[in-house]
Amino acid sequence: MFDKPTLKVVVASGNPVKVSAVLGGLQQMLPHTTIETVSVTVPSGVADQPMTDAETLTGALNRVQNAKEAHPEADAWVGIEGGVDYLQGELATYAWVVIQTEDLVGKARSGTFFLPKAVQELVEQGLELGKANDQIFSRINSKQKGGAIGILTDEVLDRKQLYEQAVILALVPHKNRELYRTQSSNA
Repeated sequence: MFDKPTLKVVVASGNPVKVSAVLGGLQQMLPHTTIETVSVTVPSGVADQPMTDAETLTGALNRVQNAKEAHPEADAWVGIEGGVDYLQGELATYAWVVIQTEDLVGKARSGTFFLPKAVQELVEQGLELGKANDQIFSRINSKQKGGAIGILTDEVLDRKQLYEQAVILALVPHKNRELYRTQSSNA
């Protein structure tokens, strides 16, 4: 993947924040490569609001598989799934990023932070996190903007930046193919 001058990367989302994060992470890791991103909306196969770490990772993996089926000609497929989970009674949020090429999968989780109690209560009532944020913070479609982290940090850190770092981390096996492919074959 890293030796081609141009890469076609399918991002399994219609959310412009996720597409931008993927492009930003790829550009940082591959500064001399032309990257063409294709956005495709595909199902995650999990709840609209994944409530566990395992469900969130499964959603990202499912998105990658569905994107690959939709665009098998691409060089890589990327799935990003945001989720929540309880840690010591508090609701934390994060995202899983999965990047797959024909022969290798990279996975990474974004930074994690805790949600305010008011947001947690709405999510516990069945509201998706983005809608809960919009309701509590009087926003419109915040998940396609700075997200909860942008709101809570006054945009010092936004959703794109949070996801972009996880994209870079998920690229580590791809950047170090021989190390990771050898590791997989000896397992």
